[in-house]
Amino acid sequence: MSTTAYILGVVAAVITFGVVVELLRRRRLRERHAIWWLLAASLALIAGLFPDILVWATSLAGVVLPTNLIFFVSIAVLFLVCIQNSAELTGLESETRALAERAALQELRIVELEKAQARGTTDEA
Repeated sequence: MSTTAYILGVVAAVITFGVVVELLRRRRLRERHAIWWLLAASLALIAGLFPDILVWATSLAGVVLPTNLIFFVSIAVLFLVCIQNSAELTGLESETRALAERAALQELRIVELEKAQARGTTDEA
């Protein structure tokens, strides 16, 4: 890989760190979501600052090109982010369904109470 590619990796990692920290600071991103992005940025920073580690990891993994390893690790991190988001989405869907059922039952109860109150008022008249 060229020096430009390593510099681009370092710049991208630093920008990612900055964006994630800023989103955390503004409470726009929760810590458990930020972990994966910080992990990806850390790996990119390490690969950019110490290219020999990337070459060593490439030979250790049996991959021919370092860029292939970078793409594989990037896809793996994004896959883990998708799994985490899917799990949380499933929980939120269940919670939304339960809240909708509870709201429907409350609305039914209010309608029945209003009918009972209206009957009580007409009986007195």
